[in-house]
Amino acid sequence: MVLSLLVPPAAPPVTLADAKAHLRVTHDGEDTQIAELVDAAAAFVAEDAGVALVNQTWRLSVGDPPDGPVCLPRHPVAAIAAVTVYDADGNPAVLDGAQYTLDVMRRPARLGLEPGAVPSRSNGIEIDFVAGFGDTGADVPDTLRRAVLCLLAHWYEFRGVYSARDQPVSVPMIYARLTRSWRRIGV
Repeated sequence: MVLSLLVPPAAPPVTLADAKAHLRVTHDGEDTQIAELVDAAAAFVAEDAGVALVNQTWRLSVGDPPDGPVCLPRHPVAAIAAVTVYDADGNPAVLDGAQYTLDVMRRPARLGLEPGAVPSRSNGIEIDFVAGFGDTGADVPDTLRRAVLCLLAHWYEFRGVYSARDQPVSVPMIYARLTRSWRRIGV
C-alpha cells in the first residue's frame, strides 16, 4: 500500500496571527520563520497522531485485491472522492458509490468493497479520500491546535540553535498530554 497526498490543506491549522499572538511577537520581522515553524509543528502533530488536521485529499494505492475492508490510514475520513479499480490489462474503472461502503465510526476508517466490485485478477485499486476535521484551523480540535502551538513555542525558543527544517529536535513534556487521546497505539 502506498499513501500519497493529492491536495494539501488550503489553510494551516494555526494562522500566522494566532501563532504570533501565542508567541507574543508584535513585529513582522520573523513572519517567515514563524510560518515555517507552524508548518513543521502541524506536520509533526499530524504524523504523530495519524490525523489530518485540515481537510486534504489523499490517495491510497492497493496492489492486490483486498480480502476484507481496506483501512484508510488518515483520520478522520470526511468523504470518498473516488475508488478506481484497474483490471488485469491496466484499464481503469471508477466504482459507483453503491459498490462500496465507508465505516467512519472506527479508527482507522474502513472501506468495504461489495462482492464482484473488484475482479479476481486486478492490477490494483486507488482510493481517493478526503480526511480532516474541516476546511479551516477553527475546525481542528482544541487539544491538537494547542499541541501545534506548544511545539511552535518550544521550537521558536530554540530557533537560534536549530532551524525550522531541522525540527523536531526536542518535544516538550506537555505535548504528550495534549496528543495522548489522539494517538493510535499499534500492537
